[in-house]
Amino acid sequence: MSDPFERECATPSRPMAAAPEPAASAQRRARALLALGAAAGLALAGVGIMRPGPALEDVLPAGAIASVNGIAIRQEEFQRAVQALAADRRDPLAQEDERHVLDRLVEEELLVQRGMELGLAQHDRRVRGDIVAAVIQSVVSESEAKEPDDAELEAFYAENRDYFARSGRVAVRQILVRAEPVRADAEALARATEASKRLRDGEAFAAVDEALGDPQVAILPADALPLPTLREYVGPTAARAAETMAAGEISEPVRGSAGYAVLVLVAREPGDVPPLADVREEVRVEWRRRAGDTALRTYLDELRERADVRAPDVLP
Repeated sequence: MSDPFERECATPSRPMAAAPEPAASAQRRARALLALGAAAGLALAGVGIMRPGPALEDVLPAGAIASVNGIAIRQEEFQRAVQALAADRRDPLAQEDERHVLDRLVEEELLVQRGMELGLAQHDRRVRGDIVAAVIQSVVSESEAKEPDDAELEAFYAENRDYFARSGRVAVRQILVRAEPVRADAEALARATEASKRLRDGEAFAAVDEALGDPQVAILPADALPLPTLREYVGPTAARAAETMAAGEISEPVRGSAGYAVLVLVAREPGDVPPLADVREEVRVEWRRRAGDTALRTYLDELRERADVRAPDVLP
């Protein structure tokens, strides 16, 4: 029989179970770990603060004061806005005022970018119209700003003398027969036709007008008038008819917005082509306008040539 002491020594010993940790001690340990993590975070943050970041001039594009999603807000744009604000102030602007200006420019750019994201340029007719007008203005402004020299102006005038000719003047009398709602169109036409016939037969203008005509809002002057001025009295259709009539001629009824007019061309004064010295400013303005038109046409042709435009040769 073995010795009890030997049996005890031969039996593997079991580790004693650890006594449960008190709750207060566990809380202290958790707080310590949190404090340690916080300290480590502060240390890393301090290193980041101490380490110099990229300079602002290295982040922003050249000539920009700010950028929004990569789109630069230029220094000159900012300065123009600051100057505009300063012009409305009696006191000098403070730095807070300039900061306010920059904030507004940033917010404007944000709204523009959001509008593009929403497709306003494609779907909003007013926005599209504003964009088109702005692009056209940018294209033609440079050409319209150029001033022609004397040789260019003289050549332009020589090629377009008819355009600058002064229209003739005409003296016209009119009998107006109103249609709807005063009377039916057929009845008005019949009265005007009768008025034209009676005038051709030699009856006095005043008698025919009293018998068949209606009161007119604007009475035609007895003097000869330029055709543009005549148009204001009788309307564009009657003015075009008078332009082709000979002196003493009586027209057939001419339909206008108010009814039918019968015209009597009393006299005609021929037009003339004034010398360049008399219309130099008018010629200069027209030269610049056409230069802008030519620049825009060239620009549009270049855009179309570069673009992938697909459209049917024959419309449905």
